[in-house]
Amino acid sequence: MSSTSTDLPCVAGLHHVTAIAGDPDRSVAFYTGLLGLRLVKRTVNFDDPTAYHLYFGDGTGAPGTLLTFFYWGKHHSDALGRIGTGAAAALTLSIPRGARTFWEDRLAAARVATRREERLGDPLLSFSDPDGIPIELAESIDDRCPWNGTDVPMSQAITGLHTAPLLVRKAEATEVMLKAGLGMTRVAAEPGRTRWAAGAARPGNFVDVVVAGADTAAAAVGIGTVHHVALRAPDGDVQERLRGRLQSCGHAVSPLRDRQYFRSIYFREPGGVLAEIATDGPGFAVDECPTRLGTTLRLPPPFETQRDRIMAALPPLILNP
Repeated sequence: MSSTSTDLPCVAGLHHVTAIAGDPDRSVAFYTGLLGLRLVKRTVNFDDPTAYHLYFGDGTGAPGTLLTFFYWGKHHSDALGRIGTGAAAALTLSIPRGARTFWEDRLAAARVATRREERLGDPLLSFSDPDGIPIELAESIDDRCPWNGTDVPMSQAITGLHTAPLLVRKAEATEVMLKAGLGMTRVAAEPGRTRWAAGAARPGNFVDVVVAGADTAAAAVGIGTVHHVALRAPDGDVQERLRGRLQSCGHAVSPLRDRQYFRSIYFREPGGVLAEIATDGPGFAVDECPTRLGTTLRLPPPFETQRDRIMAALPPLILNP
């Protein structure tokens, strides 16, 4: 939802969620081969160009459909993370109503253990990826069009992000930030969890505030964990106004950072979760033909002079496992 000059600025939904993984080949095989997402961008971590940064999503890499991964290679081989408070608890994705059984069978055939749950009235299937990152598939009424370049039938396919579940010790300050800082609205609740929506209450717009049990440890950043959650700003003007609004609420916000495919600002919400506000544009076709997204290594212009050195440091990547 964008805003006029007289409205308070609001985030427009989820943009992407970023996690930390260990093996890029294994990750590509899992997220494209098994889950049926499209690899939409093959680049490097802008803060550590010796490591891949891969983006998975729908056919165009639309905001709200994106999972992205930083890859910690052999120099981080012992750096396993821990799911806990102050981080997102899972990657929660949207699937069509009635699709849970399809995914249960598909994952069982791949020897991935699953668990059926119910959340706020929606059927849910929980499992973990090869790095131990928790994944949830939530059945939803969702009109987004999934990627069709896979063996997963479109009637069953993942349509994008559903929810970002923030695991915190206390809910109150986080909920004040969602309402006063980001313009979100409380739309549902169950014991230990409240759901907030950016604009319309639909998949891709939800943030859940989840209160952890007393014995839950703090998150430790590393392989197998969610690194940060990114929310959408339609354009730079709304993003800058959101930055000012967050600052006026007492939150420290980073300067603007150019991520090539979007512009970003970062802050930590009161529960400790690292959050980002990313613009919708310019998008992934800015440096690659839409039909060829994710097929070649793309580098930001400042790194192009180092291409040979960067490529020598990166492991080979199997794009079509």
